[in-house]
Amino acid sequence: MSKPLVVCVPHNLGKAEAVRRLHGGMTRLKSQFGDNIASIEEVWTDDRMAFRVSAMGQAVAGLVDVFEDQLRVEVQLPWILAVVAEKAKTFIQAQGTLMLEKK
Repeated sequence: MSKPLVVCVPHNLGKAEAVRRLHGGMTRLKSQFGDNIASIEEVWTDDRMAFRVSAMGQAVAGLVDVFEDQLRVEVQLPWILAVVAEKAKTFIQAQGTLMLEKK
């Protein structure tokens, strides 16, 4: 297994508001990408979300830790997807920012 991909997404919302905006965020990804995503699971424990996304025969698992001024996203990419780590990082930063937008 490859080393984890770690992405930090800054915000100025405070921890409680960031958590509120992220709840259900993975489900919104499913509706956005439709049939390209086979399944999404998200489980919250305090200010940490564990998630697992399955798409195109691959599964990606990770954690999102919410802090006062940033999200720390750690994703364990399967070795076959490790070659696209930089694209994944850009995607995670963009989606993280979208999930935090005012709702």
